[in-house]
Amino acid sequence: MSKTSHKLFELRAEWLFLFILIMAFTACKNKKENSVKEAVLIISPDNEGINVPDGFGVIKVADSLGAPRHIAVNSNGGVYLKLRKPIDGEGIIYLEDEDGDGIADSKKGFADYGGTGMFLDENYLYASSDEEIFRYKLNSEGLVVDPGKPDTLVTKLVAGRTHATKSFTLDTARNIYVNIGAYSNACQEKDRTLGSPGMMPCAILDSAGGIWKFSADKMKQSYSEGKRYATGLRNVVGLDWNYNLNKLVVTQHGRDQLSTLYPDLYDSETSANLPAETMYIINEGDDAGWPYIYYDQFQNKKILSPEYGGDGKKTAGENAIDPIATFPAHMAPNALLFYTGDMFPEEYKNGAFIAFHGSWNRAPEKQNGFLVAFVPFKNGKPSGEWQVFADGFAGLEEVYSPSEAEHRPTGLAQGPDGSLYVSDDSGGSLFRIVYNKN
Repeated sequence: MSKTSHKLFELRAEWLFLFILIMAFTACKNKKENSVKEAVLIISPDNEGINVPDGFGVIKVADSLGAPRHIAVNSNGGVYLKLRKPIDGEGIIYLEDEDGDGIADSKKGFADYGGTGMFLDENYLYASSDEEIFRYKLNSEGLVVDPGKPDTLVTKLVAGRTHATKSFTLDTARNIYVNIGAYSNACQEKDRTLGSPGMMPCAILDSAGGIWKFSADKMKQSYSEGKRYATGLRNVVGLDWNYNLNKLVVTQHGRDQLSTLYPDLYDSETSANLPAETMYIINEGDDAGWPYIYYDQFQNKKILSPEYGGDGKKTAGENAIDPIATFPAHMAPNALLFYTGDMFPEEYKNGAFIAFHGSWNRAPEKQNGFLVAFVPFKNGKPSGEWQVFADGFAGLEEVYSPSEAEHRPTGLAQGPDGSLYVSDDSGGSLFRIVYNKN
C-alpha cells in the first residue's frame, strides 16, 4: 500500500469513528429526551390533603426543605427557593426534576444568608436578605454561574424587629420595587402598648412603611440612590408587576390587636375580623394611609385609627388610595402572582393567585387563612369576588394556633408549562398544582 493510500485509509477510519461517536451520542440524547417526554407526573392520590377544583392535581415536589419563602422557576423547570434561615450555610436551594415525574431528584444549595425575596429573569437570579438585594448571573440553562460572587444591588435597608423581610419584584424597565415593612404595628410611641398614642407624624415612614424603587443594574444602592415610590403601607410581603396594566400591585398585611390596645372600643370578635387585608394598584407617589387609617371591609370605609383619635366609626384618609380588593382580617397575604400560563382553564388567565400564610391573632376565635386564593381579573382590574383555590394546607378543620398548622403557604411561582408552585415555610414542603382537562 502506498503512503498516500495508507493516509487515506487512516483518514477514512478516523471519520468513521467520529461518525459512530456522533450517532451514539445522538441516540443517547434522544433516548433521554424521549424518556422525559414519556414520563408521567406523579399526582398524589389524595392531593397531599389539599383541596383543589375538579381537574386539578397536587404533586409534592420536595419536603424537609427548612423554611422556604419566595420561589422562582427557570425555563427548564428547575426551582430556586429562598430560605428564611440558611441550613448548613445554604440560604438558597435549587431543585431539579431529572426524570419528568414532577418530584425533585437533586438538590443543591448556596448563599449563606436568610431572607424572603426572590425573582428570576432570563439573565439573573435575584434574592434578598433582610437588608440587601443580590444578583446572580445565569447561564443559558438558567443555572447560577458563580454562586459565591453575587452582585450587591441594594444595601443598608432598615430591618426592624418585626416586618424585616424584603420582598421585591421587577418591572420591564429593570427597576426593582422593594417592600420595606414598618417595624411597628400602628406607629405608637411605645409599640403594642395599651394606651400609647400614635406618633404624629409617624417618623417610621421616612425609611420604612412603603415601597422603594431602585435600579436592577446599579451596584450598592441605598436610600439616597433610590426613591420612595409609595408610602403608608404597613407591610407588603406579596407583590407582583402586572404586565397588562404595566403597574405594581401589592397585598398588605393589616394592623393587629384592636381589642388588646383599645378594649373600650373593640371587643375580641370585632378585633378578630378587622381590619381587612387589602390589595392595591400602586402608582408613584401613592399613600395607602397607614398608620393613620385602616380599611373596614364591612363598612367599606377608611376608618381613623384609634391611636389618632378614631372610635371605629370616624372616617379619614380622604387622600389615601382605596383598595381594589379586600380579604378577611389577619390572613397574611405572603405572595402575589398574576397567572399568564396556558395550562389552567381560560378563566384563570391574567388573574391573581395569593398565598395566605394564615393568622396568629384571632384568639379566642379560630385562626383563618392557610390557603391559596384566586381573584379573577379583566382589563387589569378584579372582575369578581375572591375565591378559595386551594386549601387544607393546615391539615386540620380548626386551627387555634398557627403552630398547629401542618403547612403554611408562603411563595408562589409559575412553571414553564403553566403549573403553579406553592412553597410552605411551616412543613418545609414545595407543592406543584397542575391541571389535566381530561
